[in-house]
Order: sequence, then C-alpha cells, then structure tokens
Amino acid sequence: MSLPPLAYAFVAATANVLGAAAVTSRARWSMRALDVMVALSAGFMIAVSVGELLPESIERAGRSAALAALAGYLLVHLTQHTFARHFHFGEETHEVNTAVSASALVGLLLHTFFDGVAIASGFDVSPGLGFLVFMAILLHKLPEGLAISSLFLAAGASRRAALGAAAALGAATIVGVLITEFFAGMRELGLAVSAGVTLYVAASNLVPEFQSKLGWRMPISFFLGCGLYFAARMVTLP
Repeated sequence: MSLPPLAYAFVAATANVLGAAAVTSRARWSMRALDVMVALSAGFMIAVSVGELLPESIERAGRSAALAALAGYLLVHLTQHTFARHFHFGEETHEVNTAVSASALVGLLLHTFFDGVAIASGFDVSPGLGFLVFMAILLHKLPEGLAISSLFLAAGASRRAALGAAAALGAATIVGVLITEFFAGMRELGLAVSAGVTLYVAASNLVPEFQSKLGWRMPISFFLGCGLYFAARMVTLP
C-alpha cells in the first residue's frame, strides 16, 4: 500500500529543518558535499521537469498548461531574484539585514508551496510520477533549509528564528499538498505551474551555484543527477 502524498510532504518538510539544524547546531558542514548535492539535485530536477512534468501537464491541459508553466517560471523569478536579489542556495557568510532575510523567506515560501502542489499533482497522475517528483524535491530540501537558516543568522536572528524559517518552508510544502488535494482546479494546472517552478529552481537557482567552480566534480554530479532520473524512471514508471 503506497503512502499518501501528505506523508511525502512531511518527509520533505523534515529535510528543510534538518538542513537548518546543520547550521544552527554549528555542525561541521562540508561545502564540497553541499555543492555536489546541489549539482546532483539540479540535474535530477531539470530532467523530471522536462521529461515528465511538462509533457504530462500539456497532455492534460494543452496550450494553457504551457502558459501556466511559463507563469510559474516568471513568478519564482519575480519573488526570488527581483524582490530578493541577495538569496542563493548556499551558506551565507556575509552580514545582511533583516529585510533581505525576510524577502528571501517570502520568495521561498512561494516556491516550497508549489513543491507541495507538485507532489500532490504528481501522485494524482500516478504513484510513479508522484515519487519521481518527491525525489526531485527532497534532493534540494537540505540545501534550501541550510540556505534560509544561514541567511537569518547572518541577519542577526536567533537560532530559534533560523530554525523557524526553515520550518515555515516545510509547512508551506504541506499546505501545498492539502490545497491541491482539496481543490480540483489546482490539480488541473498545478502540475504545469510546478513544472515551471521546478525548472526555474534547478536551472536559474541551482546551476549558477556550481557552474563557475573548477574541476570535474560538479559537472559529473550534474550529469549523474540526470542519469539518476532515467534510472528512477525505469523503476517507478511502466
């Protein structure tokens, strides 16, 4: 018996908090390991978005799905890189003000809400697609929690507030699942909007975090992420 989408959302939300805990507890965090995780998740997310979410949503809703995907892409750019230009998916080491951390949180709340929409919409199509979407989201949840918590700490917030910010991101994912399951209209175009959001996060947020780094570790990790999608697809989808 497969788990309900809400259970997967809780797991994803927990990963947000675990990422924050790595910062607030001052645990030794390997930035090299973080870079590898970001590159791996970027490859997997791009592959899932282009290979599954976009085709499935267009098959269901036609041209309107493509426009909804574009709207999702633009909406995340507006909130994360127009209103919150300082945010990046990495540990913040420079002092910032509270306005920067607050605007980054607002932008990420929209993104993580659509993480939940994507999970619920994916499982509405099939358990296999839902699990692929869940894997794509889970892979970037740890870096996401680490990023927002370190940004709050850099702005002078307490450890509790930093953990609370990451918990809010996780809660937004859970809310996204609940609203999608309650409103049928969200399932109709939610998958398409989530495709645009996922593509933006992977290509415009995650890829720039590692593409300037020297060596073969990052490109290998990125292509492994793409390959992981094909391996997971063989197992989860007929």
